[in-house]
Amino acid sequence: MLTPAMVKGYDAASDRERHLLLHYLEAVVAARRAPVHTTVAFNAVYFGYDPGGDGYGGSPLRLDDFPVVADRRCAPPLPVGAMVRVATGSDPLYAEIVYREGAHPKVAAVGDVPGWVSGAPVGAEGPGRPGSSTAPGRRELLVPDFHAFGPALSLSPTQLQRLRTRRRWINEDEHVVVDVRYPSPDEARRDDLTAYVEHLLTTAREQLLSPFVPVSLAELVGETSDDGLRAGLLGLLDTVRGVLDSSAMVRTWGHYAMSRSSLAKCWGDTGPLGGDDLRSLAAAVERAAIPMRRRRGLDAPVTAYTAIGPRLRQFPGAKEKLRGVGYAAAVCRANVTLADVVRGDSDRGLFENGSRITFDDAFESGGIWRSHHPGGTEACGDPLAPAGRGWASTLPEPEPETEAEPVDLPLADDDALGPGELLRSGAAEVVWRGPLRLTHLIDGWFPLHPYVIDELRRSHGSRLTSRLGIDHVGRTPGEGGRHQYVIAELSDESGRLTGIAWPGDFFPGLMLELRWLRRGTAIRMTTTRLTEPVQVGDRITEHCYDPHVLTREDVPGSDRHGDSAVGLSPRQLVMRTVRRCGLLTPDGHALLDRTVLPTAVYGRRPARSQAAALDSAVAELLSERRLEPALGSRDTWGQPHHPARDGQPTIPLVGYRPVRQRLTRPWGGEETDDQGALAHQVVAGHLRRLRPDCSPSDAQRSAFREHCRRLGKADGWELPDGYTFVTEHTRGR
Repeated sequence: MLTPAMVKGYDAASDRERHLLLHYLEAVVAARRAPVHTTVAFNAVYFGYDPGGDGYGGSPLRLDDFPVVADRRCAPPLPVGAMVRVATGSDPLYAEIVYREGAHPKVAAVGDVPGWVSGAPVGAEGPGRPGSSTAPGRRELLVPDFHAFGPALSLSPTQLQRLRTRRRWINEDEHVVVDVRYPSPDEARRDDLTAYVEHLLTTAREQLLSPFVPVSLAELVGETSDDGLRAGLLGLLDTVRGVLDSSAMVRTWGHYAMSRSSLAKCWGDTGPLGGDDLRSLAAAVERAAIPMRRRRGLDAPVTAYTAIGPRLRQFPGAKEKLRGVGYAAAVCRANVTLADVVRGDSDRGLFENGSRITFDDAFESGGIWRSHHPGGTEACGDPLAPAGRGWASTLPEPEPETEAEPVDLPLADDDALGPGELLRSGAAEVVWRGPLRLTHLIDGWFPLHPYVIDELRRSHGSRLTSRLGIDHVGRTPGEGGRHQYVIAELSDESGRLTGIAWPGDFFPGLMLELRWLRRGTAIRMTTTRLTEPVQVGDRITEHCYDPHVLTREDVPGSDRHGDSAVGLSPRQLVMRTVRRCGLLTPDGHALLDRTVLPTAVYGRRPARSQAAALDSAVAELLSERRLEPALGSRDTWGQPHHPARDGQPTIPLVGYRPVRQRLTRPWGGEETDDQGALAHQVVAGHLRRLRPDCSPSDAQRSAFREHCRRLGKADGWELPDGYTFVTEHTRGR
C-alpha cells in the first residue's frame, strides 16, 4: 500500500492511494489493544501486519535482527516502534514497543509531581540543575506488545505470570523499566519520528532494507544513500500520520491513534477506569490547586502538578486494567478526556472556579497536567501545548528585558537574478523571461534585457514612452487595462520600464515572458498558463511561477502595498522568517536553524515572552504540517548545511516545504490523476507464495539476487523456501 508518491509526504499522495491506506490503518487501529503510534502504524503497513489475528507472524521479519534488551541498568535508547528481544533466563520475549514514557523516581505513587520534574530536560538533577551536557540519561518505562507476532510467538498467561512474579526482566505490569543513556543532548531531544528514523537507519537497518518486505524502502525512494532513505522515511511517516489524522473513525492524542468506538465504550463503562473514573480524574485535576481554606480572600497562588499514569493506579480495581498494553490505552484515554474537558468547559484553560488547567509535560509519567489558582493572572496560550512551566519556574530569573520589535528582513538584490533568461534574439524580435519580484510589484517597474536597452538607447536616447501590452492568460487584466503607456529609463545598463500598473492578481514569483519587436517601442508581456491550477503553500495559481521567488518574497507582511513585519502574529513571523532567511533548495524549500529563529525574527535576543510565543507558534505549525522538522549540520565557520555533512555537529532545522498540490477544475470533465493511476500502475518487485510442490525457476532466483543487490545487499540473498520472485512490471486496463 506504500507508493513512491508517499515518500514525498501526505500531500503528494493521490486521494485513491490515501483511501486504500486509510482503510487498512483503520482496521489495524481497531484490531490492536494498544493505541497505535505513527511509527507502529508504519511498521504495520511496511512489514505486513495482519489485523485478522496473526499480527507480524506471516511477515518477513527476521527475529535474530532485533536488538536485545538485557541490562536494564544501562540500556540504549529504544523509540516507540522498535522491535526487540527481551532477554530472559530461557527463551527471549519478542515484542514491539508500542508506548514509552518517563519513569522519574521523584514522581509519587499518587501522581503528585515536584514542579521541577515537569518539562525538565533529559538528565536534570534537581531544580534549575540541568545535569550532564555530554551523555544525559533518564529512566524510561517501555510498554512492549508480546502478542504482536502472532500466537506462535506469544506467551501463555501462565508463562507471563511466572515472569511477572520474578520481576527480573519485566515488572509486575508486564512493562520494562530501563535506565537509558543518550550519546549526546541532541539525540536526547529528538522527537519520536526522528528518533525512529535514526533507529531504522542504524540498529534496524537490515530489517528496514530486507528484500522480503512487500516493497522495500530503497525501491520506493529509488536510491540507497542514507540521506535519500532518511527523507523517504520522514515522507512515509508524514503520509501515515496524515492518513490517521484524516480518519473519521480514529481519534489521536499526539502520535497515538485509537478508535472512536473504543473511546465511546470506555466513557460508557461504569467499571474501573471507565467514564465515571475519568470524570472523577478531570474534576480532581480541576480542584487540585484550589486552597482548602480561604483567609480573608487573600490566598497565595497555588500550583499543583498531576502525573496521569500514577494517578490512574489509585482508582479501585485499576490494577488489572493497567497491565500490559492496557496501560497505554488507559493513559491515552485519560489525556483525551482531560483535553476535551479543557476545550469544552474552560476559556483557553481558565475554569469558572478560577483555576487554570494546562498540559505541561507530554512525556513524563503518562503526561503531566498543571493546575494553578488563581489562573486569571496568567497569560493565555494554547492550554494543550506542553509548556514545561514546572521546570521553567525553577530557572533563575533573567535580567529585565524589553520587548523587541521584529526586524524587516532584507530581500535579495535584484541583480543577483540578472535581467532574466534570453529565449530568442533574431532579426525581428527579442524575447526574454523572468520572475516578477516583490520590489517590481511595489514600485511598479520591471527590468529590460541588455539587448533591448542598447538598441532603444541608440535610437531614442535615455528616456522614452513605451506602449506595454499585458496578456494575462485566462484572467481579466484588472486595473490598468490590457495596454498602458509606461516610461522606459535607459540611462545605464540596468534599464527598466517604470510606472507599470500591475494586474490585481499578479504575485511575487509569477513568470513573465516579454517580447520586443525591433524598430518599434512597444513591448508585450505575457504569462504562461499551467495545464491545471495548483496550490503552492497558501497561494493558488493557474500560471507558471519561480519557486525560489515565491518562497522568499510571497510571505506574510509582503504584498503590493509594502514589505514589513510590523503587526504580524507569532505564526506569521515564524513563516516569514523561515521563508526569507532559510537555506533555499532548488525546488523552493527553505530550512532554518531552529536555534537562531528568535534572533532572526527580532534582530537580537527577544524577551522571554516573545521567545515562548515563537516556540508555541513553531509547535503549532509543525503539528499542522505547515512546517517540518529536519536535521542539518554546522561547519567550523558557523554556516548551516542540509543534508548534514559527515564530521560536523548536527543541528535541528525547521523547514518550509511549499507542497505543490493539484486542484481539480471546478467545471470538471477532465480525467484526474486517480483515474490515470487506475489505467497504468507500476508494480515493484516482490515475493509471491508458491503452491505446494512448486519451485521457482533459475531465472527468478537470479532476478531476486539482482533485486537484493539493488537494495544494497552486495552478496545477494537467496529466495526463501516456498516463494518465487515477481519482477517489476506495469499493469493496467
